[in-house]
Amino acid sequence: MNETDTAKLFDFINSSERDMVALEKLLTSFPSLAPENGGDGEAEKCDALIKWLAGYGLTNVERYDAPDCRAKGGIRPNAVVTIPGKSDEYAVWTMAHLDVVPVGERSLWHTDPWTVVEKDGRLYGRGVEDNQQGLVSSVFAALAYVKNGIVPAHTVKLLFMADEEVGSVYGIKYLLKSQKLFRKQDIIVIPDGGDSRGETIEVAEKNILWLRIHVAGKQTHGSRPDSGHNACLAADALALSLHDMISVFNKHDPLFQPDYSTFEPTMRAANVESINIIPGEDTFCMDCRILPCYTLKEVLAEVRSRCDEVEKKYGVKIDYTTPQAEESPATPTDAPVVVKLSAAIKKSHGVTAKTIGIGGGTVGADLRVQGYNAAVWSTLDDMAHQPDEYCKISNIKADAETLAVLFSE
Repeated sequence: MNETDTAKLFDFINSSERDMVALEKLLTSFPSLAPENGGDGEAEKCDALIKWLAGYGLTNVERYDAPDCRAKGGIRPNAVVTIPGKSDEYAVWTMAHLDVVPVGERSLWHTDPWTVVEKDGRLYGRGVEDNQQGLVSSVFAALAYVKNGIVPAHTVKLLFMADEEVGSVYGIKYLLKSQKLFRKQDIIVIPDGGDSRGETIEVAEKNILWLRIHVAGKQTHGSRPDSGHNACLAADALALSLHDMISVFNKHDPLFQPDYSTFEPTMRAANVESINIIPGEDTFCMDCRILPCYTLKEVLAEVRSRCDEVEKKYGVKIDYTTPQAEESPATPTDAPVVVKLSAAIKKSHGVTAKTIGIGGGTVGADLRVQGYNAAVWSTLDDMAHQPDEYCKISNIKADAETLAVLFSE
């Protein structure tokens, strides 16, 4: 793309600040919480977004709604907006999710979470950064082409997904299972994570293993531990043993921070109601983030072995479930999506990108499992899930510029 067209795209983006703010305000006004979080889903928010897009000339929209009887209208919405390009050899995708997390402790907010407040170049409200910033940047990068009559080099597709915050069963997992939207050669960018300079491109995620562990012993009086089997004591011993699995899975990988696998005890269920009762049952959870050089199969084998040892020592019975167990390969650092996105970041803002891995989870993992190379990137202050969540207007514009350049490659 020539410098004149680039200047037109950037001029449109930078002159659209008030429209960006208006779209953020519109989206935030819909508390798009999943049913698991006490909400009605994302349908109203998606409908409002599609109506807004139509008013700006983006009318090529396809819906792939997942049925969910718990949600308003009985569906969880997924929508794709297409901007035809000069070539359809591959498509350039951006993916943003429509759902948000709950407010949390309301007293920690200094503004109404569902009403955007603009102050000092920042927008405050639940969802403004996670993931509406990426959504708005993608939209205005695409609008820059449409409003200037410029055809992108390759077909551009904007995907707006449901259900990312609680597992993506009705979002990307549903789409991958029920539709054939993607091709292996497609360029897939997920603007849902990054850093304040927009220089990190996430290409890998640690394997995630959540464990809910139940220990069954024998309840007895606090003065007679000899007549029972203390499930709490056995659970404590097991938690320490599982935490120590880092001594077995001990490799380091500088792509990640921290650069090692972690095995952390987290949530614990209530057991007995009195101090002088030795509990016969105890339930606790582990959040394990494991370097992808290890498989979950081998980790679970070690978990079972350590459970067996504790059973034998404390006379208890241990079983567990895995509320989440996800593993995925990495996107190669020389994959086209990484190369092209790095070039766009450099061309638009002079920043040299670097690849990283993360311990958290994104929809990128689901795509990589199916053989699609995806990159997670954005310019943000990482305010996701926090009280007084905010995004910077300058970051919305900067990322829209980078995506506009990417669409021209």
